Amino acid sequence: MAGTTKEPREPRPTSRGWPGPGGGMVGYVDPAPEWRGTTVQVCGLWPFGAGAGTPMVGVPLGRDLDSGATVCCDPVSWFMRTGLLANPSMFVLGRPGLGKSTIVRRMALGLSGYGVHPLIFGDLKPDYADLIRAIGGQVISLGRGRGNLNVLDPGESLQAAARLTGDARRRLLADIHGRRLHMVSALVTILRSAPPTDREETILSAALNVLDDRHAAGSGRGVPVLGDLVQVIKDAPEAVRSVALDRGDITRYRDITENLEASLTALLGDGRLGGTFARPTTEAMKLDRPVCFDVSGIDDSEVLLQAAALLSCWSYGFGAVSAAHALADAGLEPQRNYFLVMDELWRVLQAGRGLVDRVNALTRLDRQRGVGLAMVTHSIDDLLALPTEEDRTKAKGFVERAGMVICAGLPPAEMPQLAQVVELTEAEKRLLVDWSTPPAWDAAGGRRSDPPGLGNFLIKVGSRPGIPLHVDLTAAELEVNDTNKRWHK
Repeated sequence: MAGTTKEPREPRPTSRGWPGPGGGMVGYVDPAPEWRGTTVQVCGLWPFGAGAGTPMVGVPLGRDLDSGATVCCDPVSWFMRTGLLANPSMFVLGRPGLGKSTIVRRMALGLSGYGVHPLIFGDLKPDYADLIRAIGGQVISLGRGRGNLNVLDPGESLQAAARLTGDARRRLLADIHGRRLHMVSALVTILRSAPPTDREETILSAALNVLDDRHAAGSGRGVPVLGDLVQVIKDAPEAVRSVALDRGDITRYRDITENLEASLTALLGDGRLGGTFARPTTEAMKLDRPVCFDVSGIDDSEVLLQAAALLSCWSYGFGAVSAAHALADAGLEPQRNYFLVMDELWRVLQAGRGLVDRVNALTRLDRQRGVGLAMVTHSIDDLLALPTEEDRTKAKGFVERAGMVICAGLPPAEMPQLAQVVELTEAEKRLLVDWSTPPAWDAAGGRRSDPPGLGNFLIKVGSRPGIPLHVDLTAAELEVNDTNKRWHK
C-alpha cells in the first residue's frame, strides 16, 4: 500500500552480544573452560563430560596430538598399576635428533618421583648425567684416564652374599660366577670378533673358581683383576688342566690355552681396551639412589672400547640389582624398584659375532624382579644389519618381547621391517614417515628450523591403536637437557 511506513524491527541479541552503539558486542568468544576429573567428581555435570581416551596412570609425558588430552605413560606404571603390559619393558626407535633420549629422560625423572631409581648403564653423549646429578644420584665416569670398572669385581654382590645364608647365598654366589664368566667371554668376543670356544669357556669357568679360592675372605689379597685370572691359567692348576683335557701333558695344556691367554693379555694395560676393565674399580655403584655410568669420554672412533664399556656397565649393573633384590627377599634391605636404560644398543650388537647372545642373556630379566627396562636404538635396520640370520632373529626378539614400542620419526624404507614386529595401520605409517621429514630453512632467522617431528612419538602396545603425542619440556628440564654444550660460548 502506497505511503505506508515500515515499523522498526525490535533489536535482538546475537551470539556475540547486543548489536549497535552501547550494545557491547565482542569480537572474540573465549572457548568454554574444560576440567579433567574422575567420574566420581564430575558425575553431576552430565552430559557435559567426555572421556579422555588415554590412561591417566604413569609419568605425564605430553599431550595427545589428536585430542589434546594429557598422556601419562611409562612401562613400570602400566605394568604394575594398570596391567596394560605383559612385562615392564619398552623399545624406543627413531632417527637421531628427534628426542628419543628426551622421552626416556622424562620417564626417568617421573619414575624417580614415584620411588623407582633410574639406572643408566652407559651414557655415551652424555644425555643423562646432568639429570642424575640434579636428582641427587651417582655419576660414575669410565674411560681412558677417567675411571676403571673391574669386570671381576662383584661389587655389592659379594657383600650381599656375606649377609645371606643357605640357598639364598648359594644362588647369589652362582649368579656372581655366571655374570663374571659371561663378561670375560664377552670381552674376548669383542677383541676377536668371534666368541670363545666351548673348551675355552670351560677353562675360564674353572679358572674363576680357582681364583675365588685364592682370593677368599681372610686371604688378604682383595678383589682379583684380570691379571690374576691370566696368572691362574699360566700356573696350570689341576682343576683347570682337567677341564682342558690335556691328558697329563703340560705341553699340550700350553698349546690349548695359548690363544685364550693371548686374548686375556690383550685386555690388560697395553691392549686395545687400555686396561679399563683390568684395573681395580674406581668407584663402586650404590644401590640406594639413581646411578649413571658416564662413558662419554670414550671417543666414537674407539668402537670396540665403547662396546666393551656398555656391556661391562650392563653386566655390573644387573649384578648389583640382583644383589639388592636378594637382600630385600631376605628382609635385610627395603624392596627397591629400578628403571634400567640401555641406550645406543646397536653399538654393542654390531661389535662382534656372538654379542647378541650376551645381551640376550642380560636383558631376559624376570618380571617378578621389580625392574623396568628401556632399550633405545635408531632403527630396526640396526638389528637386521647383523651378519648371521640367527643373530638377526634374536635381535628382533628384543622388540617383539618389549611390553611397548615407542617410535619417533622413521624413514619410509623402515616401514616394511617395522611392520614385521609392530602392527601398524597405514595412517600410523604415514605419521611416522612425515615426522622424519628434514627441517626446512628459516629464511628470517638465517638458520634451520626445528624438524617437524621433533618431540613427537607414537606409543604402540600390542595390536592396540597407537597413541600419538608431543612432549614439551619444562624450564627445569631444559637446564639438564642441553646436549649441545660444546657449541655454547
